[in-house]
Amino acid sequence: MGSSQSSDSASGNNESSAAGPSTSLPQALGALRAVRDVSVQSAGADDSESQWKERCRREGYRPRDPSKMNKDWRLFYFMCKKRRNLLKNPRAQHGMTDWKILENGGDGWRVEGLRTPHPNETVQQNFMTSFGMCRKSQLIDLEAEGYNPSFMDRFQPEIRISDWYSPRSDCDSEYELRVKLLNHKEESVQTFAPDKIYFGPWNEWTEKWNQITHVFQDYGPGVRYIDFIHGGKDMKFWKGWYGIRVTDSCVEINPAIGS
Repeated sequence: MGSSQSSDSASGNNESSAAGPSTSLPQALGALRAVRDVSVQSAGADDSESQWKERCRREGYRPRDPSKMNKDWRLFYFMCKKRRNLLKNPRAQHGMTDWKILENGGDGWRVEGLRTPHPNETVQQNFMTSFGMCRKSQLIDLEAEGYNPSFMDRFQPEIRISDWYSPRSDCDSEYELRVKLLNHKEESVQTFAPDKIYFGPWNEWTEKWNQITHVFQDYGPGVRYIDFIHGGKDMKFWKGWYGIRVTDSCVEINPAIGS
């Protein structure tokens, strides 16, 4: 369509030039060039969008609702590439840095090396709880992390959370997790809060690492923050750090399905 319009415009200007001096040849050529440039830019944009769509296909990035894509394949691709753990210091590499202590019962939170190897060999530290309730949290600002409100509201990408926890074999303990999706006023939109997990009686459990996971979907518009809270305690009230241990917590935004 762009080429056809360009051709018609040139023909019209040539006819005017033949009839009289009102339109010069340079003016006619300038008009032709302008129309041609717009046509090339439009075709280039379409080609580029097709290329981004093909790139997504090749790398296995499939949108949950293709009807919403239209001209957003480039954005979709980079949001998929942007996927990462939004929690800071999830493996206790930097002590208690980046975590807000909500409760520091007993002898409080502590960081130590692993008693039992983690399935992920790169994990070498964990957070330990004591004989009073210990809870800590992180509040994730999605816009500050690059997920703007229009993207979140339109695509409502999956929000995947996971946490690893382990008891001691010589002491009863409990573990809890609560993750909340919040709006701009930090009011709850949706919450994942499974029942507390109890370990005991004594020596019934090994010290293996257990993982809990959840995926938020179809949560509606308005999500701006994610509040991640977890913790636990030793249930025998022994002085020291005999409670649940946690590490390698994760919160990810994933626009694609099946990845």
